[in-house]
Amino acid sequence: MKSIIQTWLLTCIGLLIVSCSDLTFGDEFLGTQPEISGATIDTLFSSKENSDKVLTKAYTYLPYGLPTGGGNHNKLGGVVLENITDINHSFRGNIGDGPANLYYNGALSSSINGVLIGSEAYRYGGEVDWSAIRYSWLYIENIDKVKDMTANEKLERIAEAQVILAISYTDMLRNIGGVPWLDHAISPNEELVFPRITFEETVNNIVDLLDQAIPNLKWKHDASNDGRMDKAGALALKLRVLLFAASPTFNSGTPWHPSADTYTSYGNYDMQRWVRAKAAGKEFMDALTSNGQYALTQPLENTHQARREAYRSAYYDRGGSETLISTRRGYDEGVLYDLYFPNRYYVGPTLNYVNMFSWADGTDFPEDFNWVTPSKQPFYEGNTPTRDPRLYETVAVPGDMYFNNTPAPVYVNHPNFKNGSGFLQMKWILQTSEDRSGRPTQWPYLRLPEALLSYAEAINEADGAPSATAYSLINDIRARVGLTPIAEGLSKEQFREALLKERALELGFEEVRWYDLIRWGREQDFRKRLYGLDSKGNDQNAPTSFTFKTIELNKRFWVDNWDTKWYLSPIPQVEINKDYGMTQNPGW
Repeated sequence: MKSIIQTWLLTCIGLLIVSCSDLTFGDEFLGTQPEISGATIDTLFSSKENSDKVLTKAYTYLPYGLPTGGGNHNKLGGVVLENITDINHSFRGNIGDGPANLYYNGALSSSINGVLIGSEAYRYGGEVDWSAIRYSWLYIENIDKVKDMTANEKLERIAEAQVILAISYTDMLRNIGGVPWLDHAISPNEELVFPRITFEETVNNIVDLLDQAIPNLKWKHDASNDGRMDKAGALALKLRVLLFAASPTFNSGTPWHPSADTYTSYGNYDMQRWVRAKAAGKEFMDALTSNGQYALTQPLENTHQARREAYRSAYYDRGGSETLISTRRGYDEGVLYDLYFPNRYYVGPTLNYVNMFSWADGTDFPEDFNWVTPSKQPFYEGNTPTRDPRLYETVAVPGDMYFNNTPAPVYVNHPNFKNGSGFLQMKWILQTSEDRSGRPTQWPYLRLPEALLSYAEAINEADGAPSATAYSLINDIRARVGLTPIAEGLSKEQFREALLKERALELGFEEVRWYDLIRWGREQDFRKRLYGLDSKGNDQNAPTSFTFKTIELNKRFWVDNWDTKWYLSPIPQVEINKDYGMTQNPGW
């Protein structure tokens, strides 16, 4: 980090000589920012217009879940995080593919070199978090110089910067545990010693940032400022952090790894951590009840297609009533074409994931479903979908239309079939160009359903059983797509399983599954065998029925060689060698 900080110090005075047009607030482009080559700090903070460029630059470094090409935005070599969970699998096999070359074969280490540098799920010191942190502190510490802003405007913009800081540190917390904590803009003459702080201190510092920001934020911005941090997002982020920290991997008297220490866990169990998460959930819900404006996107009519489109709008569209924190890399759908679209045929959802989705009436899809002689068609009866609408919006299944509005190439006798899992990812790909046209892209970093399900989980764990409120939270999400309520009378453990499943279905490919498996120590899900589906249509070009058989996907190293060290990422040895205070994570 010393070299990273030093590089930043040399460039921050000539700040923003590049365009910030990759971020758009509201419905209009910010446009290309004028160059300020050679500007001083005093010049940058001589006006609201110039100072906004510093804060905008911090926004551009926020986490983004879709690979977009360039910079440090291509985790795992350019595929989504779910490829190292049980719900998706990569078949690319190229030399830069992170899943195949680092995770499926167990080769990840603290000394990655060559083309695989940056192909980790998270590379400490190589991500953009530190850039967001530095620009945020630069803004916070200099905004008082600006003369054409009111005191309240300054407080609100400082609060936005504090939420950006909290997001950046949350990204580190969930991937590496406790971190070196920068709480100011580093000066050129400062001694570069930043010791790692504990897991508990990191959690508390993030929450403190959010608690400072929340009173000074608007509940929800109007259309002209959509995308800026608001109070609803800050409250939901606080809940996310406290839920992660209260979960048993980190909140336990039994170390999650023999070498686990206070940098990577609390080191003991305390029920009050669940109580604290529950209180954060209630704080969010009370504010939601008082202020409204955020709500689940509802279908316009009670049909499968309307439910599917409502769900699509909920995760895909900027603005609206469901995305609590939106991050951006570009304005139009073209940002997806760099990496995400070209790789669409080389990764695929697993049958394990597809089988999680219920029948259309909400009853569970049977674990022992007979694929050879099915008693009921698993995807379509004629033209009628038979499963949860979210399945079709998330996964391209046999019988559905795909990217160019032709039959999805997921059956073996399709002219364009490519070997894989027998499924393709539909989420963000969509079926037609018309579906994408005029819909500026975003990353829904935190959506309302996650906050609702997190609160339900905290209630269940803190109270020892699900309450009526916990049931209603999960059932409201199911009702949006026409599913019946989950059965009442579940034990704490049964409700937990139902809730984790619902999170996987509702928030698939939104970088939730990986962290759920980590925080709950789901060794069984890391070690299980993964399957795909071999489908054959009765017609090559327009099949109306299919025959099926299950296939086993490439076996991952974890099946026989699981080690809990995988719960957190290794710290690159080059960072430790800089001797500013970072330490290695357990097992690496």
